[in-house]
Amino acid sequence: MSQRDFKRYTITAALPYANGPVHIGHLAGVYVPADIYVRYLRLRGKDVAFICGSDEHGVAITLRARKEGVTPQQIVDKYHEQIKGSFEQFGISFDIYSRTSSKTHHQTASDYFKKLYDNGKFVEQSSEQFYDAKEKQFLADRYIKGTCPTCGFEEAYGDQCESCGSTLSPAELINPKSMLSGEAPVMKETKHWYFPLDQYEGWLREWIGEEHPEWKPNVAGQCKSWLDNGLRPRPMTRDLDWGIPVPVEGADGKVLYVWFDAPIGYISATKDWAAANNKNWEDYWKDEETRLVHFIGKDNIVFHCIIFPSLLKADGDYIVPDNVPANEFLNLESNKISTSRNWAVWLHEYLEEFPEKQDVLRYVLTANAPETKDNDFTWKDFQARNNNELVAIFGNFVNRAVVLTHKYFEGKVPACHELTARDEEVIAAMKEFPGKIESALEQFKFREAATQLIDLARVGNKYLADTEPWKLIKTDQQRVETIMHIALQLAGSLAILSEPFLPFTSQKLRGMLKQNQVAWAEAGSLNLLDAGQAIDKAVLLFEKIEDKTVEAQVQKLMDTKKANEAAEAAPQVAPAKEEVTFDDFMKMDLRVGEIKTAEKVAKSNKLLKFTVDTGMDQRTIVSGVAKHFSPEEMVGKKVVVMANLAPRKIMGVESQGMLLFAENADGTLKAVSPDAEAENGAGIA
Repeated sequence: MSQRDFKRYTITAALPYANGPVHIGHLAGVYVPADIYVRYLRLRGKDVAFICGSDEHGVAITLRARKEGVTPQQIVDKYHEQIKGSFEQFGISFDIYSRTSSKTHHQTASDYFKKLYDNGKFVEQSSEQFYDAKEKQFLADRYIKGTCPTCGFEEAYGDQCESCGSTLSPAELINPKSMLSGEAPVMKETKHWYFPLDQYEGWLREWIGEEHPEWKPNVAGQCKSWLDNGLRPRPMTRDLDWGIPVPVEGADGKVLYVWFDAPIGYISATKDWAAANNKNWEDYWKDEETRLVHFIGKDNIVFHCIIFPSLLKADGDYIVPDNVPANEFLNLESNKISTSRNWAVWLHEYLEEFPEKQDVLRYVLTANAPETKDNDFTWKDFQARNNNELVAIFGNFVNRAVVLTHKYFEGKVPACHELTARDEEVIAAMKEFPGKIESALEQFKFREAATQLIDLARVGNKYLADTEPWKLIKTDQQRVETIMHIALQLAGSLAILSEPFLPFTSQKLRGMLKQNQVAWAEAGSLNLLDAGQAIDKAVLLFEKIEDKTVEAQVQKLMDTKKANEAAEAAPQVAPAKEEVTFDDFMKMDLRVGEIKTAEKVAKSNKLLKFTVDTGMDQRTIVSGVAKHFSPEEMVGKKVVVMANLAPRKIMGVESQGMLLFAENADGTLKAVSPDAEAENGAGIA
């Protein structure tokens, strides 16, 4: 935990791609914890800028546009408004929700690149890049998918494997394919501007490892892994027609890399917010008295902890992040959330189906947050936490306190008289909870903080149960006055302390108690409500969620699962590929080979290493077929070998060719086996 008392805070939440709606994984990983922290800071009277906006230049945008047959601009316009509206309705309290298509952002990102360029921070370099000959387009990293060379995951992107988290380059992928045409890409020369990340490796090690030992272990661990593997120069430009044009000569047809462009969106959004609020934006980005905190998901750690800080350091005028409390992934009913398979709980649909239950979802996602490891959201847990914690503990205590006050004291806060040991015990506990919750929040332990909040309500419930004011009222009204005074003060503390977690509930509770908005420092005191002050009648803060409600949601997911399974089971035959000439075909040296040995590749559950007799020689070939064949069943098989494929290293093993397999629609493989009598080395014609 940072020990400094900062003058101001710049809090950013990862810019969501404007290519689809927000789901609960996004909320649990980024937006709910960020909003809790910001609301807490505001209650402490801190100067805060809470910054976010739509990322509108990613490859995901253009892919969605192609899929829907519309322009990228139409896609970003549609989803920007939907996302922004959902966040507002859900109570995410951004100071500004901007977009990277704004004029301010285009100018800011261009100026930033130009300054680094003029100061010699880039290396201009021509190299061969993947090119889709059918679509006549260079392929950005995310336009390419293939098998991860580290773990064998077959759907890895050209820049990152979402299975093992490895940072990749497209050239490292095994069997890469274009996501535009499905064809294997070719290599074509192009020029780009590279940022020499390797030059910042020493500074990054010191900054992360020595200056910030308090960072979450999942974040520090990922950073250490990247640094230990060695950093390489990374291109900051792309051959695309959607994005911010590269502002230097000789860069026609090129745009800024989205992970150069997007984080600068935090800066450009701050500029617009500051201009609208009579503030100086530089105070929030260039003053060492400002604390910069990025809230992100684990798939963005490399960009916010390695690339963007290095770019800020290269400029020299900016502060760098003080913390990056990234969360892990949230699964749904024991399966990974998948937007393509519609396996998700979408925020806009939740808001339609559960009106006025924003705080229930906020609480459940906080209580079950994937802070240091992946976690699972289930509708049964959603129901249980609502009914057993929010209704039975928090709501029950407040309702009892307010109802008894109206029943015994005409809805007016009674006076506090002589205190008993039990009263003193509750008052002391009440004073401790703000500090407990604050300590957890300062360490970004939001689950712990939410538990403490409910525990405070538990204290109130137990206090009423132990003192039994409904029995004492017949014999000792003055004693009941004291009990109810303390209970109402505790409810007042709940109204303050719950605001970051349950903002709609907090507002409703403050209204019920006729309690003006007060500061975090006042929570836990006995001065929140004045004796004689009238309060409103009780209204239910939470309502029980019935079985049929969650059963309908589970059934909705099961219907989605069945639809996906039916689609996958339907026979699918790939369309014919683009015509090739006879000369192209004759360039391939296809021969009969015989597998002599087969073994699994260490640290991979997908790869097998074969020794193959090609008739010309015995060579090593690595193939990602371990899920389909055991090593034992492959030994002795006749196979078709592409013998003149250029060698390449796969997980440290040089593969000297390719074996041919037939892939069925369900993804299963069958070996293409020549007749057993075919001689090793015989050509395939």
